[in-house]
Amino acid sequence: MPVPVPRQREIPAAESGQAQNVSHGGGPSGAQLTLLLIEDDPGGSPIVPELLDASGKPIRVRTARNLTEAERLLTDDVHCILLDLTLPAPGRSGADDDELAVLRHVLELAPRHAVLALTASGDAERGAEAVRVGAQDYLLRDELDGPLLSRAIRYAVERKRSDTAERRLAEGRLRAQENRRLERGLLPTPLLDGSMLRFAARYRPGRSRALLGGDFYDAVRTPDGTVHAMIGDVCGHGPDEAALGVELRIAWRALTLAGLCGDDLLNTLQQVLEHERPDDEIFATLCTVDIAPDGRRAGLCLAGHPSPLVMTPDRPARLLPYDNNGPALGVLSGARWPRLQVELGPRWSLMLYTDGLIEGRTGRGGERLGQDGMLEVVRRQLAEGLRGEDLLREAVHEVRTLNGGELTDDVAVVLLDREP
Repeated sequence: MPVPVPRQREIPAAESGQAQNVSHGGGPSGAQLTLLLIEDDPGGSPIVPELLDASGKPIRVRTARNLTEAERLLTDDVHCILLDLTLPAPGRSGADDDELAVLRHVLELAPRHAVLALTASGDAERGAEAVRVGAQDYLLRDELDGPLLSRAIRYAVERKRSDTAERRLAEGRLRAQENRRLERGLLPTPLLDGSMLRFAARYRPGRSRALLGGDFYDAVRTPDGTVHAMIGDVCGHGPDEAALGVELRIAWRALTLAGLCGDDLLNTLQQVLEHERPDDEIFATLCTVDIAPDGRRAGLCLAGHPSPLVMTPDRPARLLPYDNNGPALGVLSGARWPRLQVELGPRWSLMLYTDGLIEGRTGRGGERLGQDGMLEVVRRQLAEGLRGEDLLREAVHEVRTLNGGELTDDVAVVLLDREP
């Protein structure tokens, strides 16, 4: 049975701009909705205050005769706008070719609000175009009745909420994808072509949902056959520290390929750090090794960084000497970093790591794992026959287990193996 159209009541001029209680249905969440009607003749409006929906909850109506008045009434509690498409847009004449200029203006003015376009019954094409431009729906003035308007308002609000949520989700996914691509691109690809050494690495940033932290590492082989490897840690583990770590890694690679090593290399890296760091308190620790072409010995430089761990068939895993450990980069101007020569032998594995691996807890009274605890973990994994990627994966997993959960600091581990 057709729903009769109730007699319309003229809205007095004194009520223009006032919030009216109109008994339409409540919002989808049960909250009272507010409608902003933008029409140059509110007295001829199809809004009928006496109408009630099934829930009996009112919809508040504010009326505005023009866009200037509408902008003043467009507060955060407005959920939906009912716009007369015949209104002129600000700065445009009635003869303007853009019939939807007023809608475009409202969409720009109220990007978070649902919009219903109101047009004449013979102008459905214009209404459909309004939806394509950005309105949630269109209504024909002469066919409008109270229940239809009530449903249209609720539908428009829900559609706007859904569209907004979907857009934010899509934007979030896109940002996440872009961040992952960017961060993966910033992780190094070791340049070890022609080397007999095997390379493995594990990386776990301390930031939630991040792929890159303040730790950094790299390995390259220079034309003379020397393999250079390094690992470093910028204090902190936020995005600024991650960016600085990438800069230091790239600078290290460029300087190493240019022939610098030892004290000369670290002095230049310190200059890079001092120019690029956002704060004078920022510093970085670093460990570099250069392995001779025959693979039997290496040079070691430490800048405030934990000493590497070496594994050989004839002895238990042990730390390389660290008596000549120099200061961290960015701490002391004019510092020196002695280069220590170490014998490795014909068969060995060398593990470089950041302090995130040794600063976790052991579960015994909150004690730190430390280097001794890490040595125990690695020795157990070696006794079980683990090597390479498997060794790193299980070592990091056991350290996390001992800590009772995720490690809070960035963790980077690099493993170089020589198997003649």
